[in-house]
Amino acid sequence: MLSAHSKAHVDCVSRVLKNASGLPQAPVPAPILDSWRRSEQHRLDPGSLQGPRILDQTLLKECRERAELFLRIASEEVGRLHGQVRGADYCVLLADAQGRTLDYRVDSAIRSDCRKAGLDLGTWWSEGEEGTCGVATVLASKMPLTVHKRDHFRAAFIGLTCSAAPVFDPQGELLGVLDVSAVQSPDDRRSQTLVRQLVAQSARQIENAFFMHSAGGHWILRAHAAPGYVDSQPDYLFAWDADGRLLALNPAARRYLRQRFGEVPGHIAEVFDPDALRAAGDGVAQPLLGRGDAPALYVRLSAPPRQSRPVPRVAARGAELDPRIAEHLRLAVRVKDRNLPVLIQGETGAGKEVFARQVHEASARRGKPFVALNCAAIPESLIESELFGYAAGAFTGASSKGMRGLLQQADGGTLFLDEIGDMPLTLQTRLLRVLAEGEVAPLGAARRQAVDIQVICATHRDLAAMVAEGSFREDLYFRIGGARFELPPLRSRSDRLALINRVLEEEAESCGEPVGLSAAALECLLGYRWPGNVRQLRHALRYACAVCAGGVIQPGDLPAELRGGRLATGEDAAALASDPERQALLDALVRHRWKPGPAAESLGISRATLYRRVNQHGIEMPGKRRGC
Repeated sequence: MLSAHSKAHVDCVSRVLKNASGLPQAPVPAPILDSWRRSEQHRLDPGSLQGPRILDQTLLKECRERAELFLRIASEEVGRLHGQVRGADYCVLLADAQGRTLDYRVDSAIRSDCRKAGLDLGTWWSEGEEGTCGVATVLASKMPLTVHKRDHFRAAFIGLTCSAAPVFDPQGELLGVLDVSAVQSPDDRRSQTLVRQLVAQSARQIENAFFMHSAGGHWILRAHAAPGYVDSQPDYLFAWDADGRLLALNPAARRYLRQRFGEVPGHIAEVFDPDALRAAGDGVAQPLLGRGDAPALYVRLSAPPRQSRPVPRVAARGAELDPRIAEHLRLAVRVKDRNLPVLIQGETGAGKEVFARQVHEASARRGKPFVALNCAAIPESLIESELFGYAAGAFTGASSKGMRGLLQQADGGTLFLDEIGDMPLTLQTRLLRVLAEGEVAPLGAARRQAVDIQVICATHRDLAAMVAEGSFREDLYFRIGGARFELPPLRSRSDRLALINRVLEEEAESCGEPVGLSAAALECLLGYRWPGNVRQLRHALRYACAVCAGGVIQPGDLPAELRGGRLATGEDAAALASDPERQALLDALVRHRWKPGPAAESLGISRATLYRRVNQHGIEMPGKRRGC
């Protein structure tokens, strides 16, 4: 039985939909009324109190991995926006182009109330299932708007206020939706005007950041009607290649060109005089006249970097990378830029996807998409549609608009197939044809479509043995293995210390508090054999950051399996730490990042003496391999 509030809402929605055409002015804004009509066509019940659909953890992880670049670029602005609205008890959601919430910021004090109201990570806001709501209505209208309280179609959400804005990529495709929502707010919709403006501004900042990332290596023109905003808040962004072909535009520049020319020109010379463009260098912002009678814009022109192939940066914050991985990376970039496929092998958790992303970012295709698919992470029945996409109406339950597969999404860039050894044989045949012919046929499509992709594959399996037993195609094995690289396990890497420090910094930053490592805890980490490799290291440090007290991780804060060796208990660690000479050695080595020379100098001893005392006290130096 409906509550009084729900019944009143159902009556209101029904009355408005029945009589809207005869009213001089609808009681709700036009985009809301349009969405109500679509919701009715979807045969949704406005009295329903059921919460939104929530993704299972496997699918959520896959969606987040697929949108990794978007999430990484948007993360800082999402956090900044939350800082602006958190004091008024708003939460911030970032959804992908299908309406799936992939990033979510909320204060712990209101987290429970938000979750009960349907605001949480993994919620799926599609208009076909949830009706009129902030994310879904923006996906349909592609413009910023507020869905305030009883603007929602379903009674489950009439307590919420949601202000949202679309985020577009440089080609004009929808990347996702940025949304700010609250469980409680004044009844007057006008109370959300400022919030909607903040959301729209943040969405624009994310678009511009995505543009600058995608346009790296090309000519870039920043433009604004006023000279003081050209660098900090440019209205228009244009990017073109050495031949003058327009490659990327932010949404404002795309609208500007359509208003002036009726369509988007293909060449920058159709928009601005080339001689005038050349005069607009990297100096102060200066006026530039457009073709025809267009008013002048203040602009700054940035030339592409001179070096044709950048030196890959593979070790952040000055950390030294294991020489074997650094050499693998150098060679992988060279062969990839010569259109040879790359096969990465190594134990589970050894960092194969991180390596693949580094290869892509250092390659000539760094400004193009990096699209990843974990062949072992999603059901076999879904891999084909995910990889190849499908045409409208290809099968029961298919989207009415069809779906672009990952092969098409990676066009011009890199497709990373993780755990390629888990790909079914039938799909191996289809993939081989794509790699051989450069064409893809979506499910149910009548025509094949050309794609330009480079493939990086990874596996922990012995593919040669799988070929011998008939579970992996021999021709595909040789097709994807143009260059093969074996990543060493974490236990044998010489950069373990640097990696531990880097992962700890990232996890500490994620939890919002500075966290350090005690010497005894660090020794536990350095002495452990890491069967789960880098992934296990990250999970261990994430756990330690969550449970440690006082901002310093002690051995007792580490997962139990890490304390199973010679530092099995807190008493053992305390006994070792009680030796003043041993502790002084550890303190000096940790302070000087385990560099023997500076550590010995700070202790007033020679390097030979330092090494002798290190051996006496059973301290293992990073990079020294255990004899086992």
